[in-house]
Amino acid sequence: MPDGAPAEDWRSGGFAVYIHWPFCLAKCPYCDFNSHVRQTVDADRWRRALVAEVAAAAKTVPGRTVGSIFFGGGTPSLMPPDTVAAVIAAIAEVWTLASDAEITLEANPTSVEAGRFHGYRDAGVNRLSMGVQALNDTDLKALGRIHDTAEAVRAFEVARGIFPRVSFDLIYARQGQTLADWRSELDRALAMAIDHLSLYQLTIEHGTRFGDLAARGRLRGMPSPDASHDMYLATEEICARAGYGAYEVSNHARSGAESRHNLVYWRYGDYAGVGPGAHGRLTRGGTRWATEEVRSPEAWLDAVETRGSGLATEAPVSSTDQAIEMLMMGLRLAEGIDPNRYAALTGAPMPTAAIAELAALDLIDISADRLRATRSGRPVLDAILRRLVA
Repeated sequence: MPDGAPAEDWRSGGFAVYIHWPFCLAKCPYCDFNSHVRQTVDADRWRRALVAEVAAAAKTVPGRTVGSIFFGGGTPSLMPPDTVAAVIAAIAEVWTLASDAEITLEANPTSVEAGRFHGYRDAGVNRLSMGVQALNDTDLKALGRIHDTAEAVRAFEVARGIFPRVSFDLIYARQGQTLADWRSELDRALAMAIDHLSLYQLTIEHGTRFGDLAARGRLRGMPSPDASHDMYLATEEICARAGYGAYEVSNHARSGAESRHNLVYWRYGDYAGVGPGAHGRLTRGGTRWATEEVRSPEAWLDAVETRGSGLATEAPVSSTDQAIEMLMMGLRLAEGIDPNRYAALTGAPMPTAAIAELAALDLIDISADRLRATRSGRPVLDAILRRLVA
């Protein structure tokens, strides 16, 4: 066990399974996820491979209880419902699936994909996360989305009649967007929402089309950093007024409706990553291992079929790196982290001088045995982390 890290620390966050479906109908210009456009996909081969990889993962950490399953991508709503059902059944066979397990599937809000919603519910999905991204057609086109606003609203109405829990995503600080635009759009979103919203500031990632345009000075109309910050503050204010607390920097929910799957990540639990490019954190033999699957869809499929696993790399995570990862994830949460857990991982208490300095600047708060970023600290989490681990 690296550096004496506690063998069962993962239990503080729980155990989840992430399934990556890497295919999309089109590549969005802002997206740096492991997603690929393919003309045809052999659904039978992919179903068999995903089921086989679930079994391979379970052999490394047997006897677990799964509290959450998340089908992400790519566009998982392109998966045949029988593939989703087969994967859920495989997970329940090799591990214990909690009776109240949250099973989420990401979906695009198109009429074609909405036609599969009943099939996903029958397969066992009980939470849908919809990639709406914008509620105006001009911006949807600029973001490379293949649905329009009316189609998104119709798909959402279908979903809320089928699933007990439905969330959707929006992106703000878009090209040409003003604070007034965003406030109006967010008010409309809250009028639609059931109990959860994911609200992300547009970031320009290297290797994306937007990244290439920005590097050449051709991505025009982006809001200034100050304007983007004002949109972030407005997001917290408007959502809080509507009863959607910011339980995480970019996620807002009514009490009790938080994403259980993402909480496993943010609380630094264990999770198995299945599918091309999927990452995991798995504790076995007293050591927490970082795992990564083969990234190319075709290479991953070949690896599973020829050698029984799509695993590309695994490496032990030192107690120091675990503590850093726990800080990175946990400080995003309104609940913060337990300093005693940090001390157990590192073998040393948290740095008192750094904490005092950050508290004096009103960037963090430490009380009731929790360390939290304040409202003014949450937008500058990277700087806080650098100070805490210096």
